Amino acid sequence: MPDTVIVAAPEYLPALQEQDDFGDALAFTDADALKALEAITRERPKVIALEKQFSTTSRGAALIKRIKADPKLRKCEIRIVSREGDDDEIQPPDSASQAIGTAVGKLDQRGTRRAPRVKIVDGVEVLIDGSPATLIDLSVAGAQVISPTILRPNQRVRMILPDEERPIRCVAGVAWAAFEMPKTGPRYRAGIEFFDAESGNLDRFIEQNRIP
Repeated sequence: MPDTVIVAAPEYLPALQEQDDFGDALAFTDADALKALEAITRERPKVIALEKQFSTTSRGAALIKRIKADPKLRKCEIRIVSREGDDDEIQPPDSASQAIGTAVGKLDQRGTRRAPRVKIVDGVEVLIDGSPATLIDLSVAGAQVISPTILRPNQRVRMILPDEERPIRCVAGVAWAAFEMPKTGPRYRAGIEFFDAESGNLDRFIEQNRIP
């Protein structure tokens, strides 16, 4: 059983592995965060070392949140480390949720907040570039969705809402996106900004699907 698991961007791993504390660590790149979580859950290492820049990303915050939520991993120490070896610290218990809130909060200052956002009833599915996504809330300026398909900030997309009269088609852009890692599997939470949506159709759709 490894005493330490380390996760970092591939360009930073060699420098970290040269440090005395991490020479024998089980190492994963940031792209393999799910594999790292599987190993951590299975092996329960004493130390989980996350490279500093990775820990501030939505993927890193999601990994921390999953570790903190698992009572079997309560004894694991999460350490935020620097490739220079001069920035070790213990991760505070509530920092995962703070990191996610900060990441989303900083990105969600764009046009999707120009109009009041309305919570949508559960189970409303939209299409984004032909792939299904769950609609969380909606306004005439934008929407929040959860998607199993990768969504990236500044990505241009076509979104279709399943209106009873006829599908509402919108050309849009991804204003912000955050990677999440719940037990049901990886997903992306994203804010969508509409470029050419018809406000009348959207107002009708909102009234028909809003939470009472």
